[in-house]
Amino acid sequence: MPRIWNETIEAHRDAVREATINATAALVAKHGLTGVTMSQIAKDTGIGRATLYKYFPDVESILHAWHERQIDQHLRGLVEVRDQTAQGFPRLEAVLTAYAQAVAHRGEHDNNLGDMLHRSEHVAAAHQHLREFIQEVITGAAATGAIRQDIPADELTAYCLHALAAAATLHDPAAVHRLVQTTLAGFRTSDRE
Repeated sequence: MPRIWNETIEAHRDAVREATINATAALVAKHGLTGVTMSQIAKDTGIGRATLYKYFPDVESILHAWHERQIDQHLRGLVEVRDQTAQGFPRLEAVLTAYAQAVAHRGEHDNNLGDMLHRSEHVAAAHQHLREFIQEVITGAAATGAIRQDIPADELTAYCLHALAAAATLHDPAAVHRLVQTTLAGFRTSDRE
């Protein structure tokens, strides 16, 4: 009986946490970062303010939890793209396309919100994980002979991550596609040109 009780309590906590994060994200999207209060969040979530404060001390902490969830979803999405695509150049292209699309979507956020959310330890760890992941995909493509091998994989990783950061300023999917193709051109071996 105690195990079932603990599982029920944990499920309730997860449900309250998710509802709070979702309600906060919706309110910020509607009213902006400075237009959201804990009272509004409690009302939209359907829980009391005292309960809300047991889970989160302020709006910023809720937004950080939401952002961590978003980052984790993006990284899992990139892994899925990698695992569903043939090795070599097709895998590199698919992963970089998915990444650029995520960057373009992120560019749609309020700049003040983005600045605040990107100052966390979780973001730094996620960036490191992303660099390692992209480098692994590049190394795999190089091993098949699909891309140039005269430049170390860590340098190619830095090149593509910096180049694709420009997707944050693009709102047209065709422009994002062109950016990815231009970036990939830097990976091609001389016999593919």
